[in-house]
Amino acid sequence: MATPSHLPSNETDTGIAHLKAAWFESFGTARRVLRVGDRPKPSPGEGEVLIELATSAVNPSDVKKRAGSMPELLDEGYVIPHSDGAGIIVEVGEGVDDSRTGERVWVYQAQHARRLGSAAQFTAIDQRRAVPLPCDTSFVEGACLGIPAMTAHRCVFADGPVEGQSVLITGGAGRVGHYAVQWARRGGARVITTASRPEDVEICLAAGAHAVVNHRLEGWWESVLDHNGGRKLDRIIEVDFAANLGASLEMIKVGGTIATYASMSDPQPCLPFYRMMFMDLTLRMVIVYDMPEAAKQQAITDITAALESGTLRHLIAQELPLGDIVRAHELIEGGGVRGCVVLDTEA
Repeated sequence: MATPSHLPSNETDTGIAHLKAAWFESFGTARRVLRVGDRPKPSPGEGEVLIELATSAVNPSDVKKRAGSMPELLDEGYVIPHSDGAGIIVEVGEGVDDSRTGERVWVYQAQHARRLGSAAQFTAIDQRRAVPLPCDTSFVEGACLGIPAMTAHRCVFADGPVEGQSVLITGGAGRVGHYAVQWARRGGARVITTASRPEDVEICLAAGAHAVVNHRLEGWWESVLDHNGGRKLDRIIEVDFAANLGASLEMIKVGGTIATYASMSDPQPCLPFYRMMFMDLTLRMVIVYDMPEAAKQQAITDITAALESGTLRHLIAQELPLGDIVRAHELIEGGGVRGCVVLDTEA
């Protein structure tokens, strides 16, 4: 991994407090553009808290931004990536109650609509985005709650309660899918999910799925309906909208809802508009950053309750030191990772 031989001219003053961080100042592959070294330590502004981070999680949106999905991101300088993390509040800005100092928190949206994210020893962020973390929840687990758990919550509950409904969650052993299975089961739904590997089937069942179907088999959607007593589904939560749209339309009931947060196989899928229209379907696109604030707060309330009761399960795929951020990004880009990839920002 490349490391900087010098700091930019506006950061060489020895009077400036520094921190260890990862960053990029051009778009490209992880191995080419990611650096690890010293950056200026931030101070909390009005309404903000300064967090000494213990962990930072890597999500698909983080690697896409680094690769150039948002060209305007570098207009104001380098970017410290990652939206999710966890740590301890060490300083508060004006307007923030001093009692928050010393609070264990998990962080979300650290690098949304701003440059300086969680892949660092410290981050200063709006206090609303620093959520109290129960003592029994580790910082590694806390780093998984932002994008995966909140996206899953929105997918499950955006269109109302699921009690008594049948819900299919494709990719139930994935980062979002694993939490979605749990939210749907907690909400009182009959939960069916898809997985092909035996170990993934076990993960789905342990998370609360009533049934698991192998989506690699021809006509797999018929097995889904068999597990639902031959009845069409009320809702589908979709990890690859384009790949599974044909099967979804065979499984979903008239008036049903498809909530999707990704379409990796085809980012510009062609929709059978009139077929979907005459089924009176609701198609919901979910992106955690732009969820309504009320939806974010409801997700936080439910996450906190689940953590405090000790009933929320987490999937941790890899724990790596901050210096291995290149490997962490490559793991996410390579696919096949089951669970969160978390960096130790103190290592």
